[in-house]
Amino acid sequence: MTILSGTRAGALISAASLALTACSTVPVPGPGGNYSKPIGSAPVTSNPTPYSPALVCVGQYARQYQLRAPRIAVGRIGDYTGKEESDGSGRKVTQGASLMAMSAFAKAGMPLVERFDTSVSELELKYANNKLIGDSPTPNADGPSAPRQIFSGQMPGSDFHLIGGITELNYNIRSAGMDVGAGDTAATGLKGTFRARVFVMNVALDLRLVNSRTLEVVDVISYQKQIVGHEVGLGLFDFLNGNVFDISGGAGALEPLQLGVRALVERAVIEMSANLYGMPGPQACMSTDPLNGGTTGVTGGFTPAYNNLDTNNASTREDPSRWNDRRDADARGALRGRY
Repeated sequence: MTILSGTRAGALISAASLALTACSTVPVPGPGGNYSKPIGSAPVTSNPTPYSPALVCVGQYARQYQLRAPRIAVGRIGDYTGKEESDGSGRKVTQGASLMAMSAFAKAGMPLVERFDTSVSELELKYANNKLIGDSPTPNADGPSAPRQIFSGQMPGSDFHLIGGITELNYNIRSAGMDVGAGDTAATGLKGTFRARVFVMNVALDLRLVNSRTLEVVDVISYQKQIVGHEVGLGLFDFLNGNVFDISGGAGALEPLQLGVRALVERAVIEMSANLYGMPGPQACMSTDPLNGGTTGVTGGFTPAYNNLDTNNASTREDPSRWNDRRDADARGALRGRY
């Protein structure tokens, strides 16, 4: 019996060694050049909040009544909470609130001028000042193209700029939970457990809109949003025919914290934009916009390069199947050279 046990143990060790050898074998690239195909094929979708449609409505309202939109610049909207992950992997709160504000103003149809990252523009200006940059699409056959000219006042200025920061991140504003265990009193009887947890936290920001000419603060907004999370779990333990069965399962969900920050930013931008446009309030969105094929939507806004808004507009940008070679038949045929 001892020899048989040793034989079995040796067989198990050999099988484990073979399995490890197979796992450690150097993979060979396939016909497409990749070692493996990535999993997942979810399409790219828009990233709206409950306030995104209202931002689009604000932009449509301005277009409908031909209101002049001031130029907006977005400055630094920093993270002033000071909260970091315990493992040192980074900050708890997104560092991209300024980018969220730019997208929000674009959804509202506000013209934007870049002031957040001007490194490329400054370098181009430096090269142009040294006559190193040409303006022609292609250099002349006999030499370089004509140098780019620099003119006074060629860059439009901002009328207002937005600055501020994320100022609060409070954990465990409220939490609740319960654990329940029940079962047979016998040692081998069926036993079960149930647990449930719920907790609430919040995040807040403070923003101000500044007149770029006079540096007068014309609008100040402070908002907070609560974030909720919950989890449930169920477990069973039993002996059946001399076998032990321990089965457990659960589910949990946490409202995205960074999406909550985006909602805060969008709500603030709505209020500021409506004030700049002189919009009475949400009731103005109840009227039908007579202009179709707009350039603003829940994905942002753009300036059309050509008159093709009937087929390439903000609404088409929200279509999750558009341009996806697995979901859009037109794109699939065109991208593979069928047309």
